[in-house]
Amino acid sequence: MSETPIVQQSEKLFEAFSAKGLTLKNRTVMAPMTRTFSPNYVPTQDVADYYRRRAEGNVGLIITEGTFISHKGANGYERVPAIYGEEALAGWKNVVDEVHKAGGKIAPQLWHVGSVRKEGIGPDKSITAYSPSGLFKPGAPNGVAMTQDDIDDVVASFAQAAADSKAIGFDAIEVHGAHGYLVDQFFWEGTNQRTDGYGGSLENRTRFGVEIVKAIREAVGEDFPIIFRFSQWKQQDYAAKLCQTEDELATFLGLLSNAGVDIFHASTRRFWLPEFEGSTLNLAGWAKKLTNKPVITVGSVGLDEDFIGEGNADLKGTSNPTNIDGLLDRLTNDEFDLVAIGRALLVDPDWVNKIKDKKEDEIAPFNKEALMTLS
Repeated sequence: MSETPIVQQSEKLFEAFSAKGLTLKNRTVMAPMTRTFSPNYVPTQDVADYYRRRAEGNVGLIITEGTFISHKGANGYERVPAIYGEEALAGWKNVVDEVHKAGGKIAPQLWHVGSVRKEGIGPDKSITAYSPSGLFKPGAPNGVAMTQDDIDDVVASFAQAAADSKAIGFDAIEVHGAHGYLVDQFFWEGTNQRTDGYGGSLENRTRFGVEIVKAIREAVGEDFPIIFRFSQWKQQDYAAKLCQTEDELATFLGLLSNAGVDIFHASTRRFWLPEFEGSTLNLAGWAKKLTNKPVITVGSVGLDEDFIGEGNADLKGTSNPTNIDGLLDRLTNDEFDLVAIGRALLVDPDWVNKIKDKKEDEIAPFNKEALMTLS
């Protein structure tokens, strides 16, 4: 572990934050991370306890693991939670109540996996994958290309999930528009080969995401925050670029911003890397500059290296706690507004308090052994 103090100045990280009716006690966010701890797609008391512990650890906003919407092809993994149906919604209400009792705020990440879905996955194992053009990645077909009726059904399912989330007490919602899942498959030319109004130009490829945001806004009203997670990289291709230039990024984010996004969540694998040549701004920094909306940054915060190798799904090595002064400098310079912590918070529910209390030497490393005992 580095002998350099992890925290030199953390004041900005612990300032309050407000946007569109969402008030947070500090600028920390728990990044959404899939756990597969929900048998029969229902979040249990174990799930509620897991999120409550992060709220007790002083996290400002918890964004849940991806929770799949009601469209028949939305799910891609067993034992992940649904966000529809009486039992699942009751489970989520219990999660919300536990987090609120601990003084936290929480938002669900609404999810459709698109062509990531594999044959034999529930709840209905007979259902195929759905995607813009029936592609998992360029040259790799999987499932079926969506019709207009399919698109309308998915948009309506997102809106219903958002309305239900608000009704059971969530403080905001996040749309998962990143990492090569369905919404991102529409954005990415590599998986969107449509020739109708949802394909071709960047504006057309963004249309599906825009329709989802507009439908959610209509369903939840003007005062309920909509967070939108996006990424350049895809799980199918870490080097993929959705937007090659600042102008393209401005077009893309502008369409979503005008549709009703309140907060952007700019997902990168390493927060410290500049997004475009000629500027030190990362993707979150550019998102804030181009939209003037609040932005969350994320990407290996508080860790010294990737835990998953390039192009390798096998978990390997150890990610140790590391210096976050560069992150704090960027936050203090208002390059972004909120900081999402992923793996570091996954293995250490008290990460935020340890940073605040300058007990960084007590922060747990992230390794296979830690994963086996997650709480």
